Amino acid sequence: MASVTMSLRAGARPIAARNLSARAPVPSALRAPAPARSMRAARLQVSAYTVTITTLEGKKHQVEVGEDENLLDAALDAGIDVTHDCKMGVCMTCPAKLTAGRVDQGTGMLSEDTIELGYALMCVATPQSDCEVTLIDEDELLEQQLSA
Repeated sequence: MASVTMSLRAGARPIAARNLSARAPVPSALRAPAPARSMRAARLQVSAYTVTITTLEGKKHQVEVGEDENLLDAALDAGIDVTHDCKMGVCMTCPAKLTAGRVDQGTGMLSEDTIELGYALMCVATPQSDCEVTLIDEDELLEQQLSA
């Protein structure tokens, strides 16, 4: 094992060891202000919405849907039988009618007119609030989409 030697320049004084773990309190004028209650509340974001899904048979199911989750995946995870195919908003086999609340379906193939009438595709619809949707027959959506 090599020995370590230290030498001081001629006339230099050693630096006294300091206790680095003991710190003086920071004056209150220099401390960052605590966030206001409203700022704390703003950081608390809703991570899931309650969505009521009514099936073609009229049975109602309530599911919690994450803000980044689409309605189809949430329904399937909850054991609700929903017809679907491509899961990309193109084939239109997972139609629903939005009866309350808001969803975003930015990547779907529905026309703006059809969306304004409350139609949605479960595979691309993500909740923006608690909402209610009723599953509908694919023919109803196709008829509306083609006439728009």
